[in-house]
Amino acid sequence: MIVGGADGCRTGWVICRRDTDGTLDVRVVKTLAEACEGLSILAVDMPIGLTDTPRPGRACEGEARALMPGKASSVFRTPCRPALAGTTHADANAISRKLGVGLNQQTFHLFPKMREIDALMRANKKLRRIVHEAHPELAFTRMNGGKPVLAKKRKPEGFAERLMLLARHGFRWKVEALSGSARDDVLDAIAVCRTATLIAEGMATRLGPARERDRYGLPMNIWY
Repeated sequence: MIVGGADGCRTGWVICRRDTDGTLDVRVVKTLAEACEGLSILAVDMPIGLTDTPRPGRACEGEARALMPGKASSVFRTPCRPALAGTTHADANAISRKLGVGLNQQTFHLFPKMREIDALMRANKKLRRIVHEAHPELAFTRMNGGKPVLAKKRKPEGFAERLMLLARHGFRWKVEALSGSARDDVLDAIAVCRTATLIAEGMATRLGPARERDRYGLPMNIWY
């Protein structure tokens, strides 16, 4: 069974594929559809399933924050579906604010990736059995015995600690430059690939109600 983990990067998506013998293949692809090819499970660090209003928000996000004291801010508030239609930050912020709460610039920068995964999942129902939402910091928290890794991953000590945790759990990566992505993008893709492995083995934990769906039937769960 081949599984994978995907994390958005500046030129598309970093995809880490893990073969049945544990071999890792890390590369950059332009579209998430390419990342899905040939996989039994794909865990993606991007929201799937959107609420119609910004509050109360998705239950899975609140549960994720509660599991990571000191690192809760790494789980950002997912925008509501109407805001996703905004073509500028000002437009999206105005839509969201009118419905209850504003939207920051950082979240708006993720809109192209969010639209991509949303369109893909809505167009192909078969992918809903393959593609699962994951979160790298939750993945590292699990690898670390339930304790969040507080050092920042872009700092040498934070990067080294996460690299060590991955290796300890059978996901060794020989650090090297990957054109079109940053080192921490690769780290996150490998982390959620481990989540995909747990999902495939029936050992992953799901956050949010099992049957919680958005208006298009997309699940609103985070796996780790």
